Amino acid sequence: MTKGIFITGTGTDIGKTFVTALIAKKLNESGLKTGYYKAALSGAKRSNSELVLGDAKYVCEVSGLKYNPKKLVSYAYETAVSPHLAAKIEGNPIEIDTVKRDFESLKKDFDYITVEGSGGIVCPLRLDDKVVMLSDVIKCLNLDIIIVASASLGTINTTVLTVEYAKQLEINIKGIILNEYDRENFLHIDNKKQVEYLTGVPVVACVSHGDENLDIDIEELKNLYKGV
Repeated sequence: MTKGIFITGTGTDIGKTFVTALIAKKLNESGLKTGYYKAALSGAKRSNSELVLGDAKYVCEVSGLKYNPKKLVSYAYETAVSPHLAAKIEGNPIEIDTVKRDFESLKKDFDYITVEGSGGIVCPLRLDDKVVMLSDVIKCLNLDIIIVASASLGTINTTVLTVEYAKQLEINIKGIILNEYDRENFLHIDNKKQVEYLTGVPVVACVSHGDENLDIDIEELKNLYKGV
């Protein structure tokens, strides 16, 4: 059975893609059939009239996944705004049924599939005659989540709020990963302690700037995934 996890964050540019790439790399280098999927990606760059899907391309390059990034993303937009607005501007609205179909088709190729979200957990994917939120994708794919958060000042507030929002929607949280973590910084050390205390959710890994590997035991990482 394929196993999956959903990577979300406390906000935009918090390091979800970086962390997702390190997770996929660890799984792939352990000899596991490793996959990646993203429902919606905005801010794709155009090169020689071709749309380059930056996040998916980066994850594939770092992790060593030999897949065409275009096959790993359902909706790609050039406009660098929230997916719901990019979809409206470009006339290509997100359909939850398409996301579900693409994921179901893709996951069959892998033992472990890591799904990356867009923006923070309260990210609208569609706001018109239909409302599709990022949380709808998490729930329709029946995935648990890992929350990527900053290690720096302010993370207690944003991480606790993200955890509480997920809990209200009955989304299961498997762990938190702190990004840009400095093991010598007393504030980062205390933030890790207080985030775990206030949320009851374990910090399963800490990632420092420039890390090339995820500091987590492979069996512990595998146990964060659930059958899908």
